[in-house]
Amino acid sequence: MSAHDEHEDYEGMEEEENEMFDPAEAEEEIPEGDDVHMDSDEEDDGMLEEIQLQNDSVAHFDGHKDSIFCIAQHPTDPSIIATGGGDDVAYIWNCTPPETPVLPASYQTNPQPVERKSQDAWAKLEGHSDSINTIAFTLPRGEFVVTGGLDGRVSVYKTPSQPGAAPLVGTAQEVEEINWIIPCPHPSYPNTFAMGALDGSVWVYTINAADTASPLNIVQAFYLHTGPCTAGSWTPDGKLLATVSEDSSLYVWDVFGEAAAAGLTDPGASQAVVGLTAADERFNVVGGLYSVTVSPGGAIVAVGGPEGNIRIVGLPRLSMPSQSVTSGAKGAGARNKVGGGKQAGGPKGGQSQAASGQAGQILAALQAQSDGVETLAFSQPPLTLLAAGSVDGSIALFDAAHNFAVRRHIKEAHEEEAVIKVQFVKSNNNDSNWLLTSCGNDGVIRRWDVRGGTAAAGHGFVGEWRGHRGGGEGGGIFDFVQGDGGKTVVTAGDDGVSLVFNMSS
Repeated sequence: MSAHDEHEDYEGMEEEENEMFDPAEAEEEIPEGDDVHMDSDEEDDGMLEEIQLQNDSVAHFDGHKDSIFCIAQHPTDPSIIATGGGDDVAYIWNCTPPETPVLPASYQTNPQPVERKSQDAWAKLEGHSDSINTIAFTLPRGEFVVTGGLDGRVSVYKTPSQPGAAPLVGTAQEVEEINWIIPCPHPSYPNTFAMGALDGSVWVYTINAADTASPLNIVQAFYLHTGPCTAGSWTPDGKLLATVSEDSSLYVWDVFGEAAAAGLTDPGASQAVVGLTAADERFNVVGGLYSVTVSPGGAIVAVGGPEGNIRIVGLPRLSMPSQSVTSGAKGAGARNKVGGGKQAGGPKGGQSQAASGQAGQILAALQAQSDGVETLAFSQPPLTLLAAGSVDGSIALFDAAHNFAVRRHIKEAHEEEAVIKVQFVKSNNNDSNWLLTSCGNDGVIRRWDVRGGTAAAGHGFVGEWRGHRGGGEGGGIFDFVQGDGGKTVVTAGDDGVSLVFNMSS
């Protein structure tokens, strides 16, 4: 190529570049602040979201490494708490807040306040291979702590009187998974408890720590439920046990044979003094039953299921004879009579007086809420209310003395998050029995005044106490206990923390 040809090619390239680049653009000034960063995201606007944290608790326990699924309170010393969780362990600890000095008013002060220390664990209860989802102290004196897990194991530990070890008394594993455990209040059968399982079976054990070879004795086992047994409730005297299942059945069991001794059951039949299933269209709750509670007088049982459905059923009423039931019965021989065989544990030397009345009759069918009834609770006399907490976030109050009429429907009791538990305050002098405590998936504890005259004032709302995360996975309160006449509430949090609230603050 000649030099002339190279020059023409260069001039052609220069003209092409001039067409692509306007010299006037080089002098254009871009105002400061109008430029846009490369790879910018519309959602990232550079603004920092301010999160308001509120913690109304006076103490806490954070020994668990996963969600706390269950909590129990010692029957004679309400400061002693037991919790079990998704980390496969349980703890016994004291909820009494430590005496601490007054902290500086602001984190801008010097020195800054020290982070609050967790309550110390008295004992760590180990041995489960899966989550502990139910826990209880035995009655009447809380001598033992009973744990039940998703591994199907039930374990019994000696309750320590001070920080130290909690010796393992014994274990049993008869089922695949345990759903619930409740202690028996019958004065003649101390250290007895019932449990319900995933396979629908119901078991009653009594503890005899002196028998090292067999410390856990089966009093009864029942197999009439055909779906998972979801909940259970003893009558206040501990003579009858009501259980419900996902198969929409309710059975009331004559565990100790006292109803049979009173002539209320057929000696050759099952020990269920009341049995209702979905085969009865009046009782049928499509989707199963998930909650149950017995009235303080033991005359009626309430069960709850999906779409706000509640059924009220009459119970037989047993009264103790002048010669009480022989104490110390351990259910010997019941192991070979499971599944409804009569257990010889009833009164001797006299017949107890019983009234069948409306036993087994469906007294009411209620539906005031739109989603599942997760929790039920009766008030203590002289009040006659039944409280129902629903997955729709509402609490309904029914008047048992007036055909279960709806006295109040608190539709946004927990801000459209599921209500997990409702429980009336129980006070010996009746000075606060009109208070209802509730918790929900929103992570908040709330108190309600259920007396009729307060309905116009925010549905009787008394106050709320916060500290847990709420809403969805990793938030909410699974359970709580309340002692000292309702002055203290202790929670089991999905966030792995148990909080202690002073309800008078």
